[in-house]
Amino acid sequence: MDKNLVKLIPYTKPYKSHIVWNIIYNILYALFSTLSLITIYPLLEVLFSENERITVKPVYTDIYSIGNFLKDSLFYYMSELTVTHGPQYALLLTVGLVIFTFLLKNLFNYLASFHIMLLKNGVLRDLREKMYQKIISLPIPYYSEKRKGDVMARMLGDVNEVQNSFFSILELIVKEPLTIVFAIIAMFNISVKLTLFVFIFIPISGFIISRIGKSLKSKSTKAQEERGYFISLVEESLSGLKVVKSYNAESAFSTKFNASINRLFKLANSIGNKNNLASPLSEFMGIVTIAILLWYGGNLVLVDKTLEGSLFLVYMVLAYNILTPAKAISKASYAVKTGLAAAERVFEVIEHEDSIPTKENAIIKEEFTDNISIENVTFRYQDENVLKNFSIKVPKGKTVALVGQSGSGKSTIANLLTRFYDVNEGNIIIDGVDIKDMDIHSLRNLMALVTQDSILFNDTIKNNLLIGKSNATDEEIIEALKVANAWEFVKDLKLGINTNIGDAGSNISGGQKQRLNIARAVLKNSPIMILDEATSALDTESERLVQLALENMMKNRTSIVIAHRLSTIQNADEIIVMSKGEIAEQGTHNELIAKNGVYKKLVEMQSFE
Repeated sequence: MDKNLVKLIPYTKPYKSHIVWNIIYNILYALFSTLSLITIYPLLEVLFSENERITVKPVYTDIYSIGNFLKDSLFYYMSELTVTHGPQYALLLTVGLVIFTFLLKNLFNYLASFHIMLLKNGVLRDLREKMYQKIISLPIPYYSEKRKGDVMARMLGDVNEVQNSFFSILELIVKEPLTIVFAIIAMFNISVKLTLFVFIFIPISGFIISRIGKSLKSKSTKAQEERGYFISLVEESLSGLKVVKSYNAESAFSTKFNASINRLFKLANSIGNKNNLASPLSEFMGIVTIAILLWYGGNLVLVDKTLEGSLFLVYMVLAYNILTPAKAISKASYAVKTGLAAAERVFEVIEHEDSIPTKENAIIKEEFTDNISIENVTFRYQDENVLKNFSIKVPKGKTVALVGQSGSGKSTIANLLTRFYDVNEGNIIIDGVDIKDMDIHSLRNLMALVTQDSILFNDTIKNNLLIGKSNATDEEIIEALKVANAWEFVKDLKLGINTNIGDAGSNISGGQKQRLNIARAVLKNSPIMILDEATSALDTESERLVQLALENMMKNRTSIVIAHRLSTIQNADEIIVMSKGEIAEQGTHNELIAKNGVYKKLVEMQSFE
């Protein structure tokens, strides 16, 4: 059994009753699919009256002769009806029998489909839920290596493919094979010679069909990877649309996109052609078998006189009825190959090992009481060190600012404190506890992060702020907006805090977005504030308002401020000047100016600018 199929089994356990009922109804469907065709035989007997009438009521003897008992009983009652009421009543009985068996066949088919639908949709929901939980729990480094569009393709397309393909297996191993088995049992009862003749051609057909589907899985994998790539292109094009347009790069992006969809076009055609070939090929092979049966069976009826004409007609209907499930099996086997490729990509995400895990029995810390200590930390993104033996201590209630040129390692400190990344060497300790020993959610509850990028969602102002504190009242939200100097523009909006701010906050200005970000951090009310270049992308007026909001927020809190604009951190308790991942200078603003070193040069450069 394929390993991806084994991995899917646990997801079906909550729906095992639906699997059982589906199998039961599929067995009944297969049985009545054959019986509905067999009932044509007594109808033909009534119409053509080929057999002698049965006048003695049959007696049941044992289970092995139940087939003959049922057949003889039917013919006995037909004979009785013909004698007492005329042939019309016998005809009515046989027609009613045909209708009844076809009704049961289709009823059981519907009930089987009903249960498989609940199973498929349930597993689809659970797989998506599991995958989404995994996607949002995976660490930031994972998304540095993967395209977001590829992850989206796995979530939307591949999971759907798993749902559509894998549950074909139930039909592949129950419904269609049993339909064939019951039909063959009936065919054996009619003519052993003809049925053995059929068995010569079934393996030949199966071999030819399997050869065509051999390369389907690898091509399906390539197609799904290509689909992920082109979704990435669309996502990147939309998120960077201003850059694309301002640089007149539409044609370059169109060329990349067209190349991708053309590759997908060729793969989809190749896969589609093989899928489409399955049904007509299996039907053609079946018709060839039927044609040979007509010739051979016709001889048994016309020349050898060893087979009744009406029985031969029923036999041919049964033989033709095998074609439909045979086609379904060949199509389902192709679908399963596609599903295997999709499942591999889905489970690749679900089973990805978290590189920044929470330890078992991790410490849950609810308060910050003493200090943050960064001790001899070395960190590298790939091969080059971004931080080298870096050490600082941040006492509770103090503000420490990190300054320096781009690439000096300032923002890396924020990423390490929040455990978006883990240190390669050294330790980060809060109140004497290494953050690797702390529950990761407990750690992040102690911190509120305001980044340079104002990350907002396509929702109302209220719902964007509730991310900071899900049970906050409207009064608390308004108070946080006031602290962040955001209430002055929010109160003038028609719907106030219930105003939708658009995709990524596109309906409001950059300064307004950043003040909402600060309001969210205020509402969270964490004891540690991490401000990562929170004003660097703002104009002078917006910066003044945001800086005032930041000062309001930092009161009575421990703050680590990563700043590019030095005017925003002059009042910090300590300023750390960084250069190439190391500390070049540290002290207060006045102390560093007096040193006449790197910090003073940075101040003079910005003053000149």
